[in-house]
Amino acid sequence: MSAPVRYIPRKTSISPNVPILMHPLIQQSRREFLTTTANGLGMMALGSMLTDEGVLSAAPISADPLLPKQPHFPAKAKNCIFIFMEGAPSQMDLFDPKPKLNELHGQPLPESMTKNVRFAFIKKESARLLGSPRTFTKNGQSGMEFSDFLPHMAKTADEWLMVRSMHTDQFNHHPGQLVLHSGRAAFGLPTMGSWLTYGLGSESRNLPGYVVLSAGRGTSGGASLWQSGFLPSVYAGVLFRNKGEPVLNLQNPAGLPPELQRKGLDALLELNTARYDQFKDPEIASRIAAYELAFRMQSSAPELIDLGKEDPKTLEMYGVNRPDPPIKAARAGGPGQYKSFATNCLLARRLVERGVRFVSVIHASWDHHSNLNNELAFNSGMADQPIAALIKDLKQRGLLDSTMVVWGSEFGRTPLGENRGGNPNVTGRDHHPFAFTTLMAGGGIKAGQVYGETDEIGWSIVRDPVHINDFHATMLNQFGFDHLKLTHRFQGRDFRLTDVAGRVVKEWIA
Repeated sequence: MSAPVRYIPRKTSISPNVPILMHPLIQQSRREFLTTTANGLGMMALGSMLTDEGVLSAAPISADPLLPKQPHFPAKAKNCIFIFMEGAPSQMDLFDPKPKLNELHGQPLPESMTKNVRFAFIKKESARLLGSPRTFTKNGQSGMEFSDFLPHMAKTADEWLMVRSMHTDQFNHHPGQLVLHSGRAAFGLPTMGSWLTYGLGSESRNLPGYVVLSAGRGTSGGASLWQSGFLPSVYAGVLFRNKGEPVLNLQNPAGLPPELQRKGLDALLELNTARYDQFKDPEIASRIAAYELAFRMQSSAPELIDLGKEDPKTLEMYGVNRPDPPIKAARAGGPGQYKSFATNCLLARRLVERGVRFVSVIHASWDHHSNLNNELAFNSGMADQPIAALIKDLKQRGLLDSTMVVWGSEFGRTPLGENRGGNPNVTGRDHHPFAFTTLMAGGGIKAGQVYGETDEIGWSIVRDPVHINDFHATMLNQFGFDHLKLTHRFQGRDFRLTDVAGRVVKEWIA
């Protein structure tokens, strides 16, 4: 074998006493070479390639990423309030009456219907149909049916589109919640609110474009339900509280004057801008925007949650000061839920008034595997009055036409009763992804109609099925977007909210 080639450093005319490989102009990192000494035309080509691949942002640092943008075509909706009832409310006890189910109460389903079906807890061999004790009435000119648990929403029947034929492909909570919010049961994807703020920006300069209001015991999905995924973090939801400090750590420490804070922010801006100029990382632009927005929010956020100037009649309409009825159940989320949820609905209206693009109002939990009648009564009483008030309030202020309001969950409940552990006391229902109900109002949605139909026991869809991806496509359509074209390139692929599916349900559009 020949001896290995051994490199002998030679002297350089740049500095005769320094070996060429040790000279500071040569001893540079790869990143330093690309950013300081590479040919200008080569850097332009590299930048163009990385921008095309979605690695770099072509936007200048001076452009606020949340500035309003134009959609693909004229939009009917400008803002969205998405009311997420985590845990899956029972549709046949609230929206989809099934007299035949009551007739068949206590009977088993044929094995052919459950043979290849996965349940969360139901034991197939002893499962029995569970009828509903609820009474339903027809309401409004549309004759839309609501159960006796929702008397206030029933009075707003003609403002709603009731979709009884929703379905999904996930039967457990967190995967189902990811499909509902992100279009697919996978982590790291942008949520609905992120896609809308990415596509449209925000009309609010002093509040985030995407705000989350939560009540109850918290969702199983947590922050994954308002993440921005691979989109810049400026498009992520910001969790607000409805009392105390609206956003934790937003206020200055005691003794820090605003002038000093402003000087500190200016110094950070200078450093971050220099870093952005060097690497063109869109996350640096997001960081700059976040610092500046937080500074403006220090006055706007406390004003937002101060309801002292609201008309007392408005507070009464929403039921902000209602006491909780007595209930013994961990799923209810602890004391003060009626006030908290009503306050969130009122805050949602105030946020939309101030230009916030997407407001997510969350309550957990509606996961009633047991004690269905008592716990569903509690939750329905909590949600019914504030949601009806929100619809009326938006309409009388001229905001409903441009504000889409959605009432939805990750899936529905089974017509079979829960029999976990062989317990003969069937008092709840299991998860059911095959057929459930979603409600929509405003934002150019054709109201006063019931869309889709389930079979006589509520097991499966018999007319006009709608997948979650179809819902997303239709929602984006109302905001002026072709769901096939609202994309973001990530890791060499153009992603979208509807993934590789989705169709616009034209019958929903006014």
